[in-house]
Amino acid sequence: MQTGDVEFCPLCGRRLAKPYNRHHLLPLSKGGRGTATILLHKICHDKIHAVFTEMELKRHFYTIERLRQHKEIAAFLNWIQKKEPEYYDRSVRRKR
Repeated sequence: MQTGDVEFCPLCGRRLAKPYNRHHLLPLSKGGRGTATILLHKICHDKIHAVFTEMELKRHFYTIERLRQHKEIAAFLNWIQKKEPEYYDRSVRRKR
């Protein structure tokens, strides 16, 4: 999402600020090489991978709209939207 020169995180809608990284909508391990990527805040990206397995991302949660509809992600978005764009919490753990 972009307005002029200011970019926004497509998941949370906050202004994009470091730390941020690229998310493959279709995971690399599930055939996503060469597919579209989007820039997300690192905390948003980490939350996605803390909630879903690679297979869940491939089968069901391969769009921003589908991610936003998930109950746990929706609760996270409600919480994170109150934080500054630079906010990062290192306690988010990835699902293995």
